[in-house]
Amino acid sequence: MRDFAALRARMVERQLRRRGIADERVLAAMGEVPREAFVPPRQRHRAYADSALPIAQGQAISQPWIVAAICQALELRGSERVLEVGTGSGYSACVLSLLAAEVVSIERHQTLALAARETLASLAVTNVELEIGDGSRGLPERAPFDAIAVHAAAPAAPPALIAQLAEGGRLVVPIAGDDEVDVLTRLRRRGEQIEVETIAPCRFVPLVGDEGF
Repeated sequence: MRDFAALRARMVERQLRRRGIADERVLAAMGEVPREAFVPPRQRHRAYADSALPIAQGQAISQPWIVAAICQALELRGSERVLEVGTGSGYSACVLSLLAAEVVSIERHQTLALAARETLASLAVTNVELEIGDGSRGLPERAPFDAIAVHAAAPAAPPALIAQLAEGGRLVVPIAGDDEVDVLTRLRRRGEQIEVETIAPCRFVPLVGDEGF
C-alpha cells in the first residue's frame, strides 16, 4: 500500500517549492488534493511522478509543476470567480476550488466531464461547476471572470477569453510555439490595455474549438 500522503508532501517540496513555486496558498492546495483520485487506476502508482499522465479521450493530467505554475500565475486570494478551460480529470479544478470562491470549468468531452464531476463529488467539492462545450469561447453569459486558466495550447490567446476578463483579471494560457514547444503565458487586463508575460516552456494538447485549432 503506497503512502500517498507522504508522496504528496515530497512532491510539494521537491517538485514545487524547490523549483520556484513560492505562493504558500498554492503549495498548501497542492499538498491537500489527492492527485491519485484523478488518475486512471493503472497509473495510480505514478500519481506523484514529475510528469504528465495519460487519461481518457487522448487527453492528459498535467505535470504537478505546471498545475502549480498556472495557479500561482493566476494570483488568487480566495474571493475570485475563475473560469477553467479544459476540465480533463478535474484535478486542476479541485486545486482551484481551494484557492478561489467559485470555479466554472468547461470540458468538450462529455465522458471526461461526467467522470470529473463524480470524482469532485466524492471529495465533497461544492464550489466547482462543470459545463460541457467549446471552452475556447468561454462563457460570455457568465463573464466577467477574475481569472481564466486554459489547459490546452492555443494558436494565440483567444480573443473571446480576453474579452471575458474583469479589470485586473489574469488569463493564463499555453501559446503554441515552434518545435513542439508551447509557451505558458499570462495576460492581464489593465483598462483597454493587455499586459503579456511569458512564464515557462511547456507542452499541452491542442485547444480544439472556434478560437483554437
